Amino acid sequence: MDDIVKQAMAKWPNVPNCQGWLGLDARGNWYLRDDRAQAAGAFQSGLPGSKGSLLTHEKLIDFIARNYLPDAQGQWFFQNGPQRVYVELQATPLVWRVQLDHSVKDHLDRAAVVTGAWLDEAGHLYLASPAGLGLVHTQDMGLAAEAVEQGRWQPQDVLQADLPGLFGFVKSPQAGQEK
Repeated sequence: MDDIVKQAMAKWPNVPNCQGWLGLDARGNWYLRDDRAQAAGAFQSGLPGSKGSLLTHEKLIDFIARNYLPDAQGQWFFQNGPQRVYVELQATPLVWRVQLDHSVKDHLDRAAVVTGAWLDEAGHLYLASPAGLGLVHTQDMGLAAEAVEQGRWQPQDVLQADLPGLFGFVKSPQAGQEK
């Protein structure tokens, strides 16, 4: 976490959390979800306009990446100064990019060691690491298939709906607040 963020947290310890305003899609892209996007539907719904606006500002994306982590309940957030901005997840908290040597990096460009693999009913491949569970990026499925064929990863069957419970993450912190 950035030092400036730690200082802000110490200076303003009681800033309310932010829900529903930031989303991470299945390809590792960040989306800003204003009132209009939130009114269009849940981030995961796929309804027109519900994703929001794609973030493209590299320095902002880097700042989010340095300050992105889970809380004790498995809700992933971006610590923005003294405020936690909880993230709506389309799929998983991490999105894996498979490298030519079959190593992996997450959507934040952090290297990780794969500790397990799962394949869901739709053919999506998920990898676990000490950092958490992530979906393999669609563009990297050829390299992922090579790794499976070489015996590097041995996917187990899993139902997509079971992933949050099995791996302790919350896809929609905002939905949890509305209950």
